[in-house]
Amino acid sequence: MNAWKERRAPNGVQRQDDEREEYERDRARVIHSSAFRRLQAKTQILGVLEGDFHRTRLTHSMEVAQIGRGLVLNLQRKFPKMGDLLPRLEQIETTGLAHDLGHPPFGHGGETALNYAMANFGGFEGNGQTFRILTKLESHTAEHGLDLTRRTLLGVLKYPVPFSKLCRTTIPEADVKSEKLNFQQTWQPPKCYLDSEQEVLNWVLAPISVADKKHFCEYTSAAKHNHGSSLHKALDTSLMNLADDIAYGVHDFEDGIVLRLLTQEHWQEVAQHLDPIWAEKNCLQQIENQLFTRTENSGYSRKQAVGALVHALISSTELKLDEEFEEPLLGWNAVLPEEPKQFLKALKATVSRHVIQLNTVQAATYRGRKIVLSLFEALSAEPEMLLPSSFQLQWKAAKSDHEQKRIICDFIAGMTDQYANRFYERLFLPGHGSVFDRL
Repeated sequence: MNAWKERRAPNGVQRQDDEREEYERDRARVIHSSAFRRLQAKTQILGVLEGDFHRTRLTHSMEVAQIGRGLVLNLQRKFPKMGDLLPRLEQIETTGLAHDLGHPPFGHGGETALNYAMANFGGFEGNGQTFRILTKLESHTAEHGLDLTRRTLLGVLKYPVPFSKLCRTTIPEADVKSEKLNFQQTWQPPKCYLDSEQEVLNWVLAPISVADKKHFCEYTSAAKHNHGSSLHKALDTSLMNLADDIAYGVHDFEDGIVLRLLTQEHWQEVAQHLDPIWAEKNCLQQIENQLFTRTENSGYSRKQAVGALVHALISSTELKLDEEFEEPLLGWNAVLPEEPKQFLKALKATVSRHVIQLNTVQAATYRGRKIVLSLFEALSAEPEMLLPSSFQLQWKAAKSDHEQKRIICDFIAGMTDQYANRFYERLFLPGHGSVFDRL
């Protein structure tokens, strides 16, 4: 068998008359996983309790999968000789559907809170948790999580460097005194995989030469106050990453318009980075009117504009080769030319500045962060009293304090926003919760 189609479990379940190809089975495993279902109740940008129109982690992941599919189809047309190297459509869909499984409740507020709580126990990072869920925590197999194929795991591996090598060299004391106004910035984790998953990472990279492995895992060094960062991505990861950026930039901008958080003035900030030649080539000259028209057909016009923007970015994507790699899956990457790249960057920056940084959104981030920190403190103090039975068994079987804290972290990271709220209310708010309520 092709090494990239191999799985870790030596004797996986083989059902009679199952005609599915390996990558189709990967996609099915992700779709039917509990971690995937939980994304419907996890924050993307705006909290899931703030309304029922805007994107959640689930709808965002579905859009990333669809855009990834479009990118592959576009590149198959542009580079017909690369057809055997490009991922199968169901494979890139799997990568998009799975890419956010590890994000905790309350978005990046929950992520920084868990990184703070785990400061002395290996840290926490959402992408690293995704890798951990896929390879260890999901219950499709007894020991190997969803036991996905090697190539699918390589595609989900956004940052092939461990936490310990990228974390800044000076870490503040993780105590109450360090919870200052700049908490979110202070405790933002490096983009990485978790050190606890090193063995799995070694297995994923086993078919790669020693030279390629060394080059692929290169990174910029951490400094006293700044994290290091990984430097390379595999082909499938670059496609998924670009699909993620397009979904975030375009679709979250659309949410902002519909919710009246973004106006034509905000679009003007973006339009400064819209190259006129690229815009004309992709028929985007009337995009502003389509986005902000207030007629009875405004929904139709806006959808046509959003579709045009997504199509323009997809059809502009190219393939670029780093000749230092022997392995084509590492050497080739999907990239945007400079003009659309700057436009997408401006879209994302405007969403960040005028939606994510909005004081009401930041208040929700702060609240979520406080809930996660309070839950971690309570569960660490009384794990045998408060942890659900399945996690209690894992906690008791753990061989070190580090492993026990990681189990508590896994439990909280897997919570939906609503579940975390209910758990917090039951512990800390009088009159909430009953012994008959099941959490």
